[in-house]
Amino acid sequence: MADPLHRLGRLPRTAVFLGSLIVGLAALFLPGLLGALLLYAIVAALAALLARTWAISSPPARIARLAILAGLAVIATTKIT
Repeated sequence: MADPLHRLGRLPRTAVFLGSLIVGLAALFLPGLLGALLLYAIVAALAALLARTWAISSPPARIARLAILAGLAVIATTKIT
């Protein structure tokens, strides 16, 4: 089985962007627990990607990505309540 990042790298960038945009907007606009679970799934996927690219990221990029992950986690948590 090929590495998921290599498979993702072979996909058309426009399609990946549009798919990510649709999933992200759906997560933000879906109400309650469903939207929160989708946001938590996005946070988990982004955290895994961050872990894989940590060594080649600059410190400012690391801080920005961690802040984005924290912000998404906060949004997901507020959607539950």
